[in-house]
Amino acid sequence: QVQLVESGGGLVQAGGSLRLSCAVSGRAFNSYAMGWFRQAPGKERDLVAALTWSGGSTYYADSVKGRFTISRDNAKNTVTLEMNSLKPDDTAIYYCATGGLPNTNSVPGPREWDYWGRGTQVTVSS
Repeated sequence: QVQLVESGGGLVQAGGSLRLSCAVSGRAFNSYAMGWFRQAPGKERDLVAALTWSGGSTYYADSVKGRFTISRDNAKNTVTLEMNSLKPDDTAIYYCATGGLPNTNSVPGPREWDYWGRGTQVTVSS
């Protein structure tokens, strides 16, 4: 059974930083892409950042480029999202996901993310 468990969310003031972590079990973590999505109230869930199994290719949404950094530790089966210069618009539930074909060097498409965590709330106050 594949499980993804997020941690690290919370309340922070605008301009502050948070670090989200996701622990993965039940699959060959180091063979699959990992991603962070977010969903704000009344909005669709959007991909924020992703990286391939090797970490060789990354994706960032335009809204977070230069502020967020995704990384993975294949020895610890974890993926991390460092979030800096946070804005109230970053307020959302953040979800960790894994998917795509194993050992491919491209970020999965929208329908290729097949396992999800339950999410962690990030709230940025102005």
